[in-house]
Amino acid sequence: MIPVFRLAAKSLASRRVTVLLTVFAISVSVSLLLGVERLRTEARASFSNTVSGTDLIVGARSGSVPLLLYSVFRIGNATNNISWRSYQDIAANPDVAWTIPVSLGDSHRGFRVLGTNTDYFRHFRYARTRTLEFAAGKPFDDVFDAVLGAQVASALGYNVGHSIVIDHGVGSVGFASHKDKPFRVSGILKRTGTPVDQTVHVSLAGIEAIHIDWRSGRPIPGLSIDAERVRRMNLQPEAITAFFVGLKSRFDTFEMQRRVNTYADEPMLAILPGVALHELWSLMGTAESALSIITIFIVMAGLIGMVTMLMSSLNERRREMAILRSVGARPHHVFSLFVLEAAFVSVLGAVLGVILLYAGMITVLPVIESRYGLFIPINPLSINEWMYLGAVVAAGILAGIAPAIAAVRMSLADGMVVRS
Repeated sequence: MIPVFRLAAKSLASRRVTVLLTVFAISVSVSLLLGVERLRTEARASFSNTVSGTDLIVGARSGSVPLLLYSVFRIGNATNNISWRSYQDIAANPDVAWTIPVSLGDSHRGFRVLGTNTDYFRHFRYARTRTLEFAAGKPFDDVFDAVLGAQVASALGYNVGHSIVIDHGVGSVGFASHKDKPFRVSGILKRTGTPVDQTVHVSLAGIEAIHIDWRSGRPIPGLSIDAERVRRMNLQPEAITAFFVGLKSRFDTFEMQRRVNTYADEPMLAILPGVALHELWSLMGTAESALSIITIFIVMAGLIGMVTMLMSSLNERRREMAILRSVGARPHHVFSLFVLEAAFVSVLGAVLGVILLYAGMITVLPVIESRYGLFIPINPLSINEWMYLGAVVAAGILAGIAPAIAAVRMSLADGMVVRS
């Protein structure tokens, strides 16, 4: 019996440089294929789990996707604010069970600052029914208290009691600093895997306090009001960025949406989070499809490289095939040898591709989480990903059939001829 497995291993070892390059090409294509699939599915799940239990999100009239992005994911900025009077009018509607006002526009060392009230900690839900929990400390109860998301606290090394300064504007470096009115960290939230982790939460009164001596985005010349004087002032906000609405009955959702969208005092927009998310993914569907097609072509390019390697070595291996035939190898042995080599290269490429995938995830995912607020867990391969791996290996084996047939067709006499 011809030891085909051993022969295949030795044959590949004798051409190790070419084989390793081919394996690496396949592994890169496999890791890219799995990475795109993982990013697509986990990002969609992460987006869907970010806000739950909210019936409507209300903001200034713009578009449903921009409103969703800046109010929930802290991406982009609002085109306008809505008045506090209009917010109170909607919140007082008998069909409304609760509301969460939010005010955006400031930052701290690149992390967004969100002004809200304590209803945020009572009513905000994520991952369907999960509530916000504190890892340390408590909600803010002073004008200059701040509650940090888990990522903010870990990235900046903050603990309860730490003093922080809020910057005016959004970015890694704010346009101006509110250093005359520092905040004290009163609590740190547990990790949620949502943009909450990258957010500094303060009270709406705190947002008003740091802007009490500002006008049009800059300090008023010659006016400076210290923190103690500010505490004694009326800090009710004049406007907010948006607010979340929970209704007593979901049957009233569309009626309430119509009331907000036709509100007479000022233009506002009410969106259903689930519908806006679906619209967002519809907009991204073309890009997803294009990226998937590109990765499939990259995998095909890797497999074509493997076929090229096997085909190009046929002339060099004519004498090898002839000797095998002369010592009793049957055509199916030669056929099996080439198919096994293709299978070895495909399996090694797939295994190395999985290793590259997880190495890349460990390196890249913290950056995605800190910059975009998307938490993508490092989980074992899903059923779909195993199916992709199986498809790649199967395609590699099928790709090895062509050079295997070509090798079988070489006659013994042809293989023994010395060619110049």
